[in-house]
Amino acid sequence: MNFPEELYYTKDHEWLRVEGSIGTIGVTDFAQSELGDIVYIEIDTLDESVGRDEVFGTVEAVKTVSELLMPVNGTVTEFNEGLEDNPEAVNNDPYGDGWLIKITIDDVSELEDLLSRSAYADMVGQ
Repeated sequence: MNFPEELYYTKDHEWLRVEGSIGTIGVTDFAQSELGDIVYIEIDTLDESVGRDEVFGTVEAVKTVSELLMPVNGTVTEFNEGLEDNPEAVNNDPYGDGWLIKITIDDVSELEDLLSRSAYADMVGQ
């Protein structure tokens, strides 16, 4: 499993890359492998403020639909439109082309509540 060091992780298997007050969010390599082949991503929170641990969208795999939870309070500013025609990018490149949304982070101090790479790897037994 691949868990990049520079990212923040949640117990619900989302990752967050931070650049200033902008965050990019996706699902972890572990999550995509557990979900299986991803066939559809639905994000209906574009331009909305979403609270930490609230649902910002869903990911549909061949056998299941899973909610996507916001790691920190923020406003959804962008959806990865490439996933509309290529949702399998989440399986193939979860930390690159498979990113889901970009947000403006309301309070960067909330990052302290997220998991480090090593803490997340321990949680999933890697």
